[in-house]
Amino acid sequence: MSRSRSVCVYALIFLAGGLAYCVMELIYRGRSHPSMFIAGGLSLVFLYIIAAKSRVPAWKKWIIGGAVITTIEFITGAVVNIALGLNVWDYSGMAMNFMGQISLSFSLLWVLLSIPSVWLLERLDNRLAKRRDRA
Repeated sequence: MSRSRSVCVYALIFLAGGLAYCVMELIYRGRSHPSMFIAGGLSLVFLYIIAAKSRVPAWKKWIIGGAVITTIEFITGAVVNIALGLNVWDYSGMAMNFMGQISLSFSLLWVLLSIPSVWLLERLDNRLAKRRDRA
């Protein structure tokens, strides 16, 4: 795949992840924030890399995916909520939270959401590989 085509694929995956994350927040909380678009975009790009490049069993990809999303959520929260003081979210009232930015409940949700995401991203990568082989 050419470099420009690869950049386009990653850009589209980023956009899809950003939109999906914001839509999930709108459904769950009734509001979102631009930082969530960035976090969602980065999360889906990393999930694509895990799905497409990693040769570990699917269940490990799901756990790694959940850990990556949780890490991105923590970094985003540390910047947006703590450093900038925007208070976009606060999990401090939830059990097993860390600094009010991540919680075990949401980490488990990210693992569960990684299951269909990894499956879809593997299919996408397979289709892209077939196109690449035909070209």
